[in-house]
Amino acid sequence: MRYEVVIKKKAFQGMRNLPRNALMVLRSLLLDLENGPVQPKYMNYSKLEESKYHCHLAYHWVACWECREGKMIVEVYYVGSRESAPYARH
Repeated sequence: MRYEVVIKKKAFQGMRNLPRNALMVLRSLLLDLENGPVQPKYMNYSKLEESKYHCHLAYHWVACWECREGKMIVEVYYVGSRESAPYARH
């Protein structure tokens, strides 16, 4: 079964700032997310919380997504700099 991949507005806006190499990794990630939220082949992939995940698209760029239990929807809620990521410590 395929998962539906939804990109939140904030994540879509962050995509516009990505350099070309990070954008290419993101495109690959979005296709792979159709197979499920667990994507350990990506750089610095980790589970953040019960249903939230992240990986690096390049050294300074990350993507964050979530998949709620029992749902076949993966929601990408952040794409942007790792310094501004929602899990970053300030």
